[in-house]
Amino acid sequence: MKKVLKKSLRECWFKYKALVIMAVYCVVYLTVFFYLEQRNTSYYVIQFGIDAYIPFCEYFIVPYLLWFAYVALAVVYFGIKDQEEGNKMIAFLIVGMTVFLVISAVFPNGHHLRPKTFARDNVFIDMVKKLYVADTSTNVLPSIHVYNSLAVMITVWRTNLLKKHRVIKASLMFLGVSIICSTVLLKQHSMLDVLVAFILGALVYTICYRDEVATHPNMARMKAKLKF
Repeated sequence: MKKVLKKSLRECWFKYKALVIMAVYCVVYLTVFFYLEQRNTSYYVIQFGIDAYIPFCEYFIVPYLLWFAYVALAVVYFGIKDQEEGNKMIAFLIVGMTVFLVISAVFPNGHHLRPKTFARDNVFIDMVKKLYVADTSTNVLPSIHVYNSLAVMITVWRTNLLKKHRVIKASLMFLGVSIICSTVLLKQHSMLDVLVAFILGALVYTICYRDEVATHPNMARMKAKLKF
């Protein structure tokens, strides 16, 4: 019985070790993140001039909060159903989230974009107020909401599981875009946070998907020109 149990556990480990690693990493990440959030230290104020022209819209609290399920369910689903893409997504997430922690540790940052008063009073405003209390406006560069949404969107776009399910695929992509928009429309992030998240995502993509990048037709033509 023990041998069968050990064999089953060993098989599960080799088959789903990326999910186990991600689960352990999340515990480490949250521990470090909350420590950084509670530090009593000064921070650099970061924001773009364009931030002043972006309106506040409380209705985007819905996609903003859906982000938690969006990322968690994607990790579990693709980690089980499409391990090749799921494992790459997990690697993409871990690298980017680690970079975020390092930036937050050596370059404490924050913004002063949140509205102090609200023109309306509704259930969505109440949800935003609770979000503001639970999540500070510090350690925002790059936006993890944006970065992790990009990770899911890349996987949704690449996986073969959704090729015949265009409506689901389009809906997931739309939700990802809505989440990204919500970060600035709720004044949770500056456009600078969003921009840096995209730049970081592009850089990490070349690492986690290096085989695809290396064999891309454009890359092949570029190499041929350089050799010439």
